[in-house]
Amino acid sequence: MTPGPRHFLAVAAGGACGALVRYAATQAQPDGAGFPWTTFAINVVGSALLAGLLLLPVARRSPVWAAALGPGVLGGFTTFSATSEQVRSLLADGRTGLAAAYVVGTLAAGLVAVVVVGGLAPSLPAEDEL
Repeated sequence: MTPGPRHFLAVAAGGACGALVRYAATQAQPDGAGFPWTTFAINVVGSALLAGLLLLPVARRSPVWAAALGPGVLGGFTTFSATSEQVRSLLADGRTGLAAAYVVGTLAAGLVAVVVVGGLAPSLPAEDEL
């Protein structure tokens, strides 16, 4: 299937919404100078939500909604580019151990979130599988 204009608009609108939620979260709880907990939590929660996306009937049945919610909202919400910049900053400050813990912790926690959500999710009905 070739994505049409509706898919691109859905991703754009969803991305704007996800980015706004992430921005609001970082304004409500800034990362500060230590471990970037807010960005860490955003990426782990976003990973878990992405793993469970196809549990939503609307995402299973509508490629436009799946695009809006997946690459759109959750793509705009999660921020591995911010993680990369925070790791660079920690390394520049000579905090190598914290930078390593942040990288490994983010990847491990995101993977655990995906595995847990995938394990807890009920099987999709055969007629709803993509």
